[in-house]
Amino acid sequence: MSLVVAGSVAYDGVETPHGRVERMLGGAATYISLAASYFTQVRIVAVVGDDFAQDDADLLAGRNIDLEGLERVPGKTFFWEGKYTDDMNDRVTLRTDLNVFADFQPKLPESYQNARYLLLGNIQPSLQRTVLDQMKHLRLVGGDTMNFWISDFRGELLKTIKRWDFLLINDHEARLLSGENNLRKAANKILEMGPHTVVIKRGEYGAMLFRHDAYFIVPGYLLENIFDPTGAGDCFAGGFIGYLAEHGFSLEGDHISRGMLSRAVIYGSVMGSFCCERFGVDRFRTLTREEIDARFEEFRKFTSF
Repeated sequence: MSLVVAGSVAYDGVETPHGRVERMLGGAATYISLAASYFTQVRIVAVVGDDFAQDDADLLAGRNIDLEGLERVPGKTFFWEGKYTDDMNDRVTLRTDLNVFADFQPKLPESYQNARYLLLGNIQPSLQRTVLDQMKHLRLVGGDTMNFWISDFRGELLKTIKRWDFLLINDHEARLLSGENNLRKAANKILEMGPHTVVIKRGEYGAMLFRHDAYFIVPGYLLENIFDPTGAGDCFAGGFIGYLAEHGFSLEGDHISRGMLSRAVIYGSVMGSFCCERFGVDRFRTLTREEIDARFEEFRKFTSF
């Protein structure tokens, strides 16, 4: 089952207590696509400038990610720079240059339009809707958002997520969107906005999945060293929808089990944990499906009682 991923492909400059990288491949669509590619065929929708390196295109293509929807235009690729605090839970954005991303108008190749799965990365809600409108036979659609869209484009965002099956969001954003401090109340409010499933990401503290009739909580994976958490939430999203796409499931109706959703959340957590082990996308240069499944089994063991 193929998955379309729409979002940003970027270059990042990142500083953590473990060091600094001036320029590395990043962007929500990049991380989502790399994580999901271990489970299913991925087709990417994004825009880059003429400074986008062939080595980076080769890395994506080497994971069997379809790049027909990666538009290349004159100019510079989206650039973000940030610095993490010592505990890695907070970061300060030092620079954001939208560059060619400022005029991004997603166009889906015809070969993408019959894909059954769609993950909408953190981009303007109206652009997310533009991508969704171009899909013809979706079985499952969901996406991510952020505090900027929640605060400044609330009407657009509500109109957009009303059509989604699931929403991925962090705990701060869930409180902001719902107006509730308690996460269970927040999730129930968000479920009333349209999605059938809400996944609240809590960084090193794990993740929580809510539906109208059930919820599931998983802790974070305990890494000894977190080199760079950039992209971990997007890798969670890629693992989550990648696993569901691999098994051909939909969130509509009753034919998806709580166990299937729980395993998708755990695979999301697994992919997020691997992302943090190196700077940027470097861990995906050597990561294997065998390592992923082995860490999934670790999760199974340390959460069973």
